[in-house]
Amino acid sequence: MSLYEKIELLQKEISKGVIGQEDMVNSILIGLLTNGHILLEGVPGLAKTTTVKCVADAIDLNFKRVQFTPDLLPSDIIGTQIYDMKTGDFKIKKGPVFTNLLLADEINRAPAKVQSALLEVMQERQVTIAEDSFKIEQPFLVLATQNPIESEGAYTLPEAQLDRFMFKIVVGYNTKEQELEMAKKVTMNSFENINKVINKDELNNLKKSIKNIHIDNELEEYIVNIIDASRYPNKYNLDEVSNMIHFGASPRATIDMFKAVKANAFLRGNDYVSPIDIAMVVKNVLRHRIILTYEAMANEILVDDVIQKILEKVDIP
Repeated sequence: MSLYEKIELLQKEISKGVIGQEDMVNSILIGLLTNGHILLEGVPGLAKTTTVKCVADAIDLNFKRVQFTPDLLPSDIIGTQIYDMKTGDFKIKKGPVFTNLLLADEINRAPAKVQSALLEVMQERQVTIAEDSFKIEQPFLVLATQNPIESEGAYTLPEAQLDRFMFKIVVGYNTKEQELEMAKKVTMNSFENINKVINKDELNNLKKSIKNIHIDNELEEYIVNIIDASRYPNKYNLDEVSNMIHFGASPRATIDMFKAVKANAFLRGNDYVSPIDIAMVVKNVLRHRIILTYEAMANEILVDDVIQKILEKVDIP
């Protein structure tokens, strides 16, 4: 079985437990293939948690879930040092972050101190407890969910942490047909069991194949131009959005774009990147990294609209 057939098998297996939401599923797979963390934003009941669980079930990886609440402590995530009365020594009790797939459910329900506990492990793939540092077993992926309509008891993620997520996926409603199918399956309890179809070695082989996906120099420059336009819109005749952007995308956005477009091309069955791949991932990469001005937010201008105007002005090779 070829590597691409393995991906098709994985997608088919995940679809047993998730109806619709193809963009969310593909984005999570891109994160797995490129070691990129994913932030899922959507109202309750859109199968965000279910999708993550289905991905974990289909891949032979360790999976842990943390429900973020206002009373959560950093030690509840990374672990802590405890005193063993029998030996008289301090021991390290590792937290749920020591896993392969970590579901941070409703991450914006926890205060900043708890959110910041994830910064080191997301960037460095290691955890520091007391005076000791511990490497996290690879692969390691944080899949965080947040509810955009919740304001009471919610804490907005700081830009420094948002920047560590490769994608921010805005999860929408299913179609009427998909919703009908979902309701029937839930009431009849007719969802099929999800089997593990990929192990760690096969996942590593898939990751290696992503690096071999070809991307032309012109497309690489096109990606950099998009990022540059978010920082200096006037250079690209984007005067209409210059007063809407407070800060443009960070260098991590460029790196994540290069990774994501290759993975997206692979998921589409191609061994080369096309402008379509860039168009499919660009909003997911940039929507949490471009900071709008207060004026733009007051006028209810969306980041996605600003990104669309940038794409319309930057020349496609």
